[in-house]
This record gives sequence, structure tokens and C-alpha cells, in this order.
Amino acid sequence: MKQHTLGEFEELVLLMVAALHDEAYGVSILENLEENLEKKLNISAVHVALKRMEDKGFVKSRFGGITEDRGGRRKKFYVITALGKRMLDEQYALRTNLYAQIPKISFSR
Repeated sequence: MKQHTLGEFEELVLLMVAALHDEAYGVSILENLEENLEKKLNISAVHVALKRMEDKGFVKSRFGGITEDRGGRRKKFYVITALGKRMLDEQYALRTNLYAQIPKISFSR
């Protein structure tokens, strides 16, 4: 079986998809990430990450209804899958384990 991987930016996007649940679409993900990270991001990077993660089975998508305020275009909504949640859980466990290995030393001057 192919080993799935999750890059740092993909992890952030996947976390936001999970946090926004059924209201996660490109712009909402971008705006929330920019607010949390306090930096500007590129919408194309978000869409590329979503496409990669959908190909890996970490998210699935559906189209919303057509709206006039979007010029007749539909939003593409994303939700995290069970595999995506498992990947986030594994990343969390790994990072927590590594963090716990930092020696209890003083970093003050």
C-alpha cells in the first residue's frame, strides 16, 4: 500500500478544512489561514493543496448551488475524510512526541 504523506502547508489547509467543516471552500480557507498565520497567502496555493489532498483521499468535495453574486459560478466545498482525520491525528501525535523530547533547560539569557 502506498504511504501517504502530508506536507506542512497541506497540514495547515487540512486543519482549516476540518475546522470549517461543511463551510470550507477556497476563499474561506484562505481568509482563515491568513488571519491565523497573520500573513498573505496565494489562493492558487490553497487550490493546489486541496487538489493534491483530494487525490490522496484526505478530503472530498461537492459543488454548492449556483448564485448570482458569483456570476453563476458554484462554490466547491471540501470536507475532511476519515483518512484525512487519521493523517492529522498521526501528525499531532508525532509533533507532540517530538516536542516532549525537548530537554527541560532554560533558554533565558
